[in-house]
Amino acid sequence: MNMRSSIVNTHQAAAWNGYEGAHWAAHADRYNAVNDAFNPFLLDAVRPGDRVLDIGCGTGRTTRLAARTAASALGVDLSGPMLATARELTGEGDVSYVRGDAQVHPFPDSSFDLALSRFGIMFFGDPVAAFANIGRALAPGGRLTFLSMRGYGDLAHVVAALGLPAGPPDAGPLSLGDPETVERVLTEAGFAGVVTRPVHAPQNWGADAADAAAFLGAWGPIRHQAGEGAAERLLPVLRAFETPDGVLLDGAALLVGAVRP
Repeated sequence: MNMRSSIVNTHQAAAWNGYEGAHWAAHADRYNAVNDAFNPFLLDAVRPGDRVLDIGCGTGRTTRLAARTAASALGVDLSGPMLATARELTGEGDVSYVRGDAQVHPFPDSSFDLALSRFGIMFFGDPVAAFANIGRALAPGGRLTFLSMRGYGDLAHVVAALGLPAGPPDAGPLSLGDPETVERVLTEAGFAGVVTRPVHAPQNWGADAADAAAFLGAWGPIRHQAGEGAAERLLPVLRAFETPDGVLLDGAALLVGAVRP
């Protein structure tokens, strides 16, 4: 087997092809409601005629949206269940998907004009190697834009009701949340012109507090750490975030842009 085509991030592959991936696949609309308000930050980078690579595409929401402007869009993800949902939801347009590890997947050299990602790049085993591989897939002058988590926003206040320990501020989902870290990683990976900007957007977790509590309680990170009864403990704190448009928590992200020389 060509080693570049193997999946090296085996821990994440197990999660996204197990409970986590199955839950996201089964609740694609719910997770998109959480993150859709961030989409304009990414889609603003898409140009007519672009060949787009969507890293960690999940159920393909941003892949399909990018394809409305671009010439074509390819989504790559570790999760078989999520890609199955992505294919079911895809209609017209030059949109395709491939299961693979973006750190080592053998993308054809110089075959994309834009690589983007909505929170799909924070768990690389070796981020420098991963972005170098993505860079090889971009044509000279090709662009990279992505959103990474800069913090937990209002979700930190909600989850604190469960008494769970806070994770390291520079690891896991927040591994690319610091501008200096992002610039170092991308520069070492061969990118230039790195720019970062903090952004915020409302994240809709449910129609009302009870709905949001049930959904959050079944979300992988909470389900595995808090166990049974999480929804009941989350309900009181979520009531403070109820609005006529749903349970809205402020989300904090880092918008990143860079260029392949």
